[in-house]
Amino acid sequence: ICERAGVPKGVGNIVQGGPEAGAAIVNHPGIQKIAFTGSSEVGKIIRKATAGSGKKLSLELGGKSAFVVFEDADLDSAVEGLVDGIWFNQGQVCCAGSRLLVQEGIADAFIAKVKTRMSRLRVGSPLDKNTDIGPLVDLTQLDRVKGLVAEGAKQGAVCWQPNVALPSSGYYHLPTLATGVSPANILAQEEVFGPVLATMTFRNTEEAVELANNTRYGLAASVWSENVNLALHVAPQLKAGVVWVNGTNMFDAACGFGGYRESGFGREGGREGMFEYLSAKLPLGPAVKRATATTQPVERSEGDAIDRTAKLFIGGKQVRPDGNYSLATASAKGKLAGEVGLGSRKDIRDAVAAARGCKGWAEATAYNRSQVLYYLAENLSGRADEFAARLTELTGATAKAAREEVDQSIERLFLYAGLADKFEGRVHQPPARAVTLALHEPVGVVGIVASDNAPLLGLISLLAPALAMGNTVVAVPSEKYPLLATDLYQVIEYSDVPAGAINIVTGRSAELAGVLARHDDVDGLWVFADAETCAKAEADSVGNLKRVWTGNGRSLDWASVEAAGDAFLRRAIEVKNVWVPYGD
Repeated sequence: ICERAGVPKGVGNIVQGGPEAGAAIVNHPGIQKIAFTGSSEVGKIIRKATAGSGKKLSLELGGKSAFVVFEDADLDSAVEGLVDGIWFNQGQVCCAGSRLLVQEGIADAFIAKVKTRMSRLRVGSPLDKNTDIGPLVDLTQLDRVKGLVAEGAKQGAVCWQPNVALPSSGYYHLPTLATGVSPANILAQEEVFGPVLATMTFRNTEEAVELANNTRYGLAASVWSENVNLALHVAPQLKAGVVWVNGTNMFDAACGFGGYRESGFGREGGREGMFEYLSAKLPLGPAVKRATATTQPVERSEGDAIDRTAKLFIGGKQVRPDGNYSLATASAKGKLAGEVGLGSRKDIRDAVAAARGCKGWAEATAYNRSQVLYYLAENLSGRADEFAARLTELTGATAKAAREEVDQSIERLFLYAGLADKFEGRVHQPPARAVTLALHEPVGVVGIVASDNAPLLGLISLLAPALAMGNTVVAVPSEKYPLLATDLYQVIEYSDVPAGAINIVTGRSAELAGVLARHDDVDGLWVFADAETCAKAEADSVGNLKRVWTGNGRSLDWASVEAAGDAFLRRAIEVKNVWVPYGD
């Protein structure tokens, strides 16, 4: 095909091989981008292998997709959609609808229809066009599926199989319906990758969403209801990269496909898929050097003689660090400028919990978020002279340079306030009687580790886009100049920012970056620190496969106009594609 199309030699290179060939591709220094489709376990291995290499990485991994049927759904159509969703390719599909959630009022009737339809499924050779279910890929997979079904039954599931004859040879497994499945049952949590359907019931919409999201995966989901208002109310609440309304397994190259959580990150297809194969030319700043232990300053700087220790800022409150230790901060002249709290793992834990609990920020309209950011910028402007003086004291910058950094920080807040309600999704028109809504959603809880370069502007340049898109933030400010961040939270307190939207933990950057990377309730992590800290953050992020963006040991030139804009906003969102069919 490539030859007939006239593709130049060397543009497309196809190499057949197993794990050894894959490992060679992942580890080759001449390859700058890795795109992998496969299991979450292998995806985590690749994430670790590429840590610190600077390679772009997109992962399309496993799933445990929910198939949600409301009581007003067309049940016969839903049954056919379910058959396509779970028994297509014997369930060996990453987006297989392997968790059936059906509303209690119709559960018995719907399950009866499913059993009737299962009894008519034909199991046999995949070369026969009349076959519905073929064999599994190999004996190892067959044994794994049997083992999971047996374990699910031990945990309380009632497994039913149709009275269908299996071929005498081959790795065949009967289509299996598991009812009475608890949310913690292995069949509801583990990707079976076989023709096994786990069934649960729900009472209302809220319970349906909670059950659907009760998984570490987030690849796809299917919602069935004749009430389009209900379907479009539920779809944005599902933590999945693709949601099909009254359908399943709909794809088009113009529409992105990819997952949340341990289903990976990045997209294939659509505009967002193109960005996965492009690199934004961001203005690089100096290499970041890791902070080293030094003798803490003793002699106090000129000015206020009152001994004050700046606290941490968690959940909208100034709080003492859990360990009750402080960290002295030196002025540009080497004298004691002040002390800040020495944050620890427990402080990060509390900050992440506060950020996760601040649900109102993501649910607020983009317009309301923009107004809060405008107000924050206005209030910072009112204290510009104070922040400029603090910059001069800590960094030794001239009065003019310090004021320029403060003014640029204010401008950056205004920029993202203006973009908050303008960087929005799209509507795709695939070649079908359907539209696809490409929704921009916040990543979730984002950890930010700022560098010492332009300590105020650099911090705000990362905070503002994350907040504008509805994320909540746990920020670790410059280790060398943390007093700028503790001054900033005083402005945050009276700028209508909801409690928990911004949390600031001062301390040792490398240590706190590692804690954020290993925390499985952090959804994204932006690290602008030394190369070792950046690489370790990427390697440690495999626990929940959070999205990690690092400077690979380099800071950015935060004063450049190119250190802001769409490239930052794209890091702050997930793109969810909701397929909505129409017509009779």
